[in-house]
Amino acid sequence: MMNQNRKILFYTSVLLLSGIMVSCDQRPRVAEQAIKPKIITELALHDTDDPAIWVNESDPNNSLIIGTDKDEDGALMVYNLDGKIIEEKCVRGIKRPNNVDIRKIKMGDSILSIAVTTERLTNKIRIFSLPDMKAIDNGGIEVFVGETERDPMGIALYQRVTDSAVFAIVGRKTGPTGKYLWQYRLEDDGNGGIKATKVREFGQYSGKKEIEALAVDDELGYLYCSDEQFGVRKYFADPDKGNEELAVFATNGFAGDHEGISIYKTDSISGYILVSDQQANKFHIYLREGTIANPHEHKEIKVIDVSAVESDGSEVTHVSLGDTFPKGLFVVMSTDKTFHLYDWNDVIGEKLKVVAK
Repeated sequence: MMNQNRKILFYTSVLLLSGIMVSCDQRPRVAEQAIKPKIITELALHDTDDPAIWVNESDPNNSLIIGTDKDEDGALMVYNLDGKIIEEKCVRGIKRPNNVDIRKIKMGDSILSIAVTTERLTNKIRIFSLPDMKAIDNGGIEVFVGETERDPMGIALYQRVTDSAVFAIVGRKTGPTGKYLWQYRLEDDGNGGIKATKVREFGQYSGKKEIEALAVDDELGYLYCSDEQFGVRKYFADPDKGNEELAVFATNGFAGDHEGISIYKTDSISGYILVSDQQANKFHIYLREGTIANPHEHKEIKVIDVSAVESDGSEVTHVSLGDTFPKGLFVVMSTDKTFHLYDWNDVIGEKLKVVAK
């Protein structure tokens, strides 16, 4: 309790010094100018954490939101675009799932969409087929084997453009700098399941808190990591290109933790990187493509207030999902056991025109 009280006092001091109003329960109030979600999902049972979006290519209106409900008796929740829980698709009994991501993978002669989540209390990742949400991992795949610090939390999937190989990049609650992250190649095991082979250990760590939020830009081949209370780190997602840290940005202007990262693509090389400023109920938006002089210089172009409270995880798609989300969907976790679904037009604003210099 003492540590929790100190944490509350620390964040309260930071927020007040930043000019952010704090409510009586010590959480920052939602700003009057905060953008409003089009949809708020039905309540999960425990503690929502991180979302992913499965786009139904044949009928985008029937796309799905996959979200973690973090608890010892946790779940992968499945929602439709009206925010309703699809109970028959939810996977319950997962032991503290933290983050989730989605990609396509070759299975035999077919291409299958998969959702992969970390299962923190068993030191595993779990893999489920989409849209049926059936387990294809033979009970789970252990990660950080041989380490004393395991506790998997963050996960991002990467599909390499050159050969369509799929990788899972996994972070943990804490770990040594230089190998905080482990990367695994995911492949068909020949028996209807998926196997994982470790291909590298990498990733610097400030030691300030933890690295949970991870996001991969497949087309440009980069991984972004939120080193909480420090900044966002950038690496090559392809293990064959080495472990050099390409950039650190978003180091200023945050009230507390750097959290969820999501990437909105306006074309194959341009767009936006959104990073949650958790304790301020804000997202900072950076140029995806960097600048002409330096592709690793990600300038901040906008900060938005959201109605979601203390957002941990987020995801975005540029794909049109019907009349409600014509230019794409931004999904944001909120601490009231829900996910907020925002119209991208409300996020970026009609007047924002950005040219990289």
